[in-house]
Amino acid sequence: MYGRRIIILVIIIAAMLVVCVLRLADMQLLSTSFYREQVAQLKIQRGVNRQVRTLRGRILDRKEKVTAGDDLKFWLGINYELSRFLDERVRQSMAVQAIDKNPDANMAEIREEFENRLNDLELLIVKCEQFGMSREEVVQRLQKINDRIWNLRTFLAWARNRPGDEILEKYDRNLNNVPFSEAVEDFESRFPDPPQRLKLIAKVNDIAETEKVWPMVELKTEDDVFAARVEFLDFNGVEVLAKGERFYPYGSVAAQVIGWVGPPSQQDKRQFAGDRFSSYLDDEVCGREDGVEFTCEQILRGKRGELVYDIDRELVSRTEPEFGKDVRLTLDIELQRQIENHFTDCVFNPNCDAPTAGVVIDAGTGDILALVSLPSYDLNFVRQNYGKLAADPCEPLRNRAINEQYPPGSVIKPVILTAGLESGQISVNQVINCPAHRAPQGWPSCWIYLRNNGVGHDTLWSNSARNAIKGSCNIYFSHLADRTDELTLQSWLYRFGYGHRTLADLQAGDDSRDLRQMQGQISNMPAKETITSFEQVPPLEPGEKRWFGIGHGNIRVTPLQVANAMACLARDGVYRPARLITDPCAAKAETVEMEITPATLAVIYDGMRAVVAESGGTAYREFARSLSFFSARGVKIYGKTGSTERPDHAWFAGFAKDNNGKAIAIAIVVEGGQQGSADAAPLARDVLQFCVEAGYIGDL
Repeated sequence: MYGRRIIILVIIIAAMLVVCVLRLADMQLLSTSFYREQVAQLKIQRGVNRQVRTLRGRILDRKEKVTAGDDLKFWLGINYELSRFLDERVRQSMAVQAIDKNPDANMAEIREEFENRLNDLELLIVKCEQFGMSREEVVQRLQKINDRIWNLRTFLAWARNRPGDEILEKYDRNLNNVPFSEAVEDFESRFPDPPQRLKLIAKVNDIAETEKVWPMVELKTEDDVFAARVEFLDFNGVEVLAKGERFYPYGSVAAQVIGWVGPPSQQDKRQFAGDRFSSYLDDEVCGREDGVEFTCEQILRGKRGELVYDIDRELVSRTEPEFGKDVRLTLDIELQRQIENHFTDCVFNPNCDAPTAGVVIDAGTGDILALVSLPSYDLNFVRQNYGKLAADPCEPLRNRAINEQYPPGSVIKPVILTAGLESGQISVNQVINCPAHRAPQGWPSCWIYLRNNGVGHDTLWSNSARNAIKGSCNIYFSHLADRTDELTLQSWLYRFGYGHRTLADLQAGDDSRDLRQMQGQISNMPAKETITSFEQVPPLEPGEKRWFGIGHGNIRVTPLQVANAMACLARDGVYRPARLITDPCAAKAETVEMEITPATLAVIYDGMRAVVAESGGTAYREFARSLSFFSARGVKIYGKTGSTERPDHAWFAGFAKDNNGKAIAIAIVVEGGQQGSADAAPLARDVLQFCVEAGYIGDL
């Protein structure tokens, strides 16, 4: 009986042994890769990830000159794994944690480790002094790093250990809203034993800040970089960092166009929230509204890379960073700088302190060569000076060329003449008299009567279309506009680019990222929506037309719209949106043939030529001495002066064409200027000369 039981027991034991052997064989022979994979995954999960910085794309001008770029700087950096040994709180927490894990821990060995790491820190401090930092500065920077991370660990230790209901209710149970001081107070009240708090804080070792390498001292020369790499070749916890910092080589030139970068707002952070390589880290920057830095953020941003280490600090995977793409402007930054310097030089410009805007367009392509807005500001220091700039009554942050609107004064008259001639309200040679007396009540008087003791244009010439342009006759254009049907008048203004956005839309993301620009006004009241078709334009009251004829009343324009309208005339009546940015956010290249008759264009050209080239022309005095310069290079200037009252502004607008068919359009407005002829025309003359010298027009 017992023999049978023994046999059964032996069989059972043998069967179990066979199962164990088979299982062991399975583990060794069949499932090795599976378990290795599991172990590897566990090691990775307990390892660390380090993200690799990207470089923001550059902003280039039309000639590939850098107007904004990341200036690569090198820093000597330290890891928290080393810097923490300077923090007495960390040393205490590590000692408490070691004893808690092993009551028989050898404190002498622990103290020896502390001393070794403190010696490493002392060596680091001495070497940092060789790179230009004082001992006090190094220690302060290390303490700042340690305080930041210790405070974060303390806050998380409190948050992970049942914060009190009272403080949670006070802040709507949103831990992120709780001030640090109140969190610490609650933490200490619930855990009054300091060693216990140290243990809880010590457990918070899973935050990215503890793995980050923090910049300590900038390495300003190549010799410094080389020396640092040699000195710290085998130094655990110290490495040389390469970090891009945004730099603007041209300072204040085209500042409002280029824009600037700063810390991302909460709204900015939502843009890339779903992409861990594009989402913003705390110390990263993004384009701030307004300017190309902001509008082309998706192009310029780039993506970070990543290095993944396992628990043994072995590299297991690498994702390379994607650098941001470059954005190319149509601007000639050197021409822009030359214009800005000229406008702010009181030797050449009596209104050098006046807010001023200027636009230069290559009429053939629609490319904006210069987009000037003054006063300006230095992009390299805008973050430090933002409060002062924002409070400045002259609004240097505003781009006056596209984001400010003005009554156009007489620079609107070529469009008014086009509307009148093309609609048949007047013929080329038909006269509208400008007598030597004040206009009836409710009508504008002519400027020549007001300034010249009762003289009218009738005393100078037959007041036909070309002479009315030449002398800028208010009587002629107020009556011509009054004769023209309201919709016809608005239609021609709209076709020339007034009353809607003139700058071509960007292809860099959603519409909210386009450059901010005003659409102007060609009606009695401002539009309540963005105008994309003529049918959306609000109505124009009949009594307003006479004021529109001389660029007064409720009509409003931007300097870019005026320059682009002049480019339309230079192209013989072809409308094209002005373009500021090319590849990779290329603008829409749509053109519209306005079908202006050659006879109308001829008389407008004739009158605008007479403005600058004939005695009696409103800008002749300012251009007379330069006509030989332009003529010798095969260039003809066509212009129109303008001025407004209440508010006072001085205008010049026009275009230049050469014998080869190249053309440049221009518009300048001087806020507070009294006369377009005296305040704006000289600036325009000099800018056109700059364009000739730069090779954009004329035969050099």
